Amino acid sequence: MANSTNKPIKENFLRYEFKYILRDELKDAVETELCHFMQLDPFVERFEDKKYLVRSLYFDDPVYSFYYEKTDGLMHRQKFRIRTYSVQHDENIPIMLELKGRYNNFVYKNRTEISHDEKIANDVFKLTENIIKKDNNNVLNQFIYDRYRKKIAPVMLIDYQRRAYQSKYDYEFRITFDGELYGTQTRQLFPKDDVNKRKLIDGFTIMEVKFRKHVPPWFHRIMIKYQLTRVSISKYCTGMEATNLIKHLED
Repeated sequence: MANSTNKPIKENFLRYEFKYILRDELKDAVETELCHFMQLDPFVERFEDKKYLVRSLYFDDPVYSFYYEKTDGLMHRQKFRIRTYSVQHDENIPIMLELKGRYNNFVYKNRTEISHDEKIANDVFKLTENIIKKDNNNVLNQFIYDRYRKKIAPVMLIDYQRRAYQSKYDYEFRITFDGELYGTQTRQLFPKDDVNKRKLIDGFTIMEVKFRKHVPPWFHRIMIKYQLTRVSISKYCTGMEATNLIKHLED
């Protein structure tokens, strides 16, 4: 399968991730300041509006344990999702199975690429059988365990538009702006029916600050100038609440 990113897919991440929710007008001001110290990720440059779609299909068990682990603030937690970058199947756009979690203050993400075709694109369990690298694949092994032992299944599709920046001085310091968020109650990666689609946090953007060692002094100055306050927010949990999946369970 061709890779539209034209670069190897990074399979493992370990870093801090701080999140901030910005009103659109504040986002514009902060982004303007950041451009003195950061540049657009090369992948973003190819798009006319300098942002790209991110689509994630999240899994959970029958009692939504992954949701409650997040809302309860567990310091050690993880969840599975399938990620791609298109609203419809495209053989040139990668699809990946990802295991994302938190260990103390670190966020880790391990992922593995899936070979796919249109016939199985919406049969997610059949799709995950087409992992390209199967030997000694910890992500696949954990997924199989959770599928049969914990009965995990896809429950929530999250879409958003991302603009990504990287520091001009430290390539490991990155900031992303995620807006136009939508949540859809579905078990499919490419659903045809969007009746269960809901817009999330309308008028706001989630800014994520990602780094391995430290936040540079210039960003501290921006935080103070605009009184930025770090928040704990999950796109997955926000989608679950907006589509009333959690309310239905608790009722």
